[in-house]
Amino acid sequence: MTPVNQTVQDAAGFIDATLQNEGTWYRAEEVESRVGGALSSYGASVGAVRGTVRDAGTKFKGLGHDDVTALASQLWGQPGPGRRAVYERRLAAVVLLQSRVALLRHSDLTRLEGFIRSAHTAELIDPLIADVMVPLLAALEGTDRQRANVVIARWSQDPDEWVRRAAALTADMTARTV
Repeated sequence: MTPVNQTVQDAAGFIDATLQNEGTWYRAEEVESRVGGALSSYGASVGAVRGTVRDAGTKFKGLGHDDVTALASQLWGQPGPGRRAVYERRLAAVVLLQSRVALLRHSDLTRLEGFIRSAHTAELIDPLIADVMVPLLAALEGTDRQRANVVIARWSQDPDEWVRRAAALTADMTARTV
């Protein structure tokens, strides 16, 4: 596994610290209750998450494909050993991918599948599908699109209900954009 470069680590640290500073205990309790306790929460608002990702993009310019996908993965994961994943960090990963969807490739579907499998809530899956998957698929052509279609077809038969749901949403939304 390739180590994450320092810029990606710094960007993740900036986003994490900012989201913690933006949080409130009462919002954190509400979020944790709403997502069934599967994820921890800092209690930062959606606006704060979006603003933090925007500020990170300004502060850490020139992030390419590999940096963006590594940063999204780092945000999606646990903030430290033995700690639960954090809703706002995962939402920040979705917002980052939404803002940089033009950089994504068909090969990123594997990473997105992992995010879907571990999302634990439609609140993360739905924007991931609508604002990342659908635009990504719309931009693919030729062999890359065929490969993506095979992946989505496989998802529709997956035993994981979230993956099947993602396949159905993706197919539905993609059909409406054609």
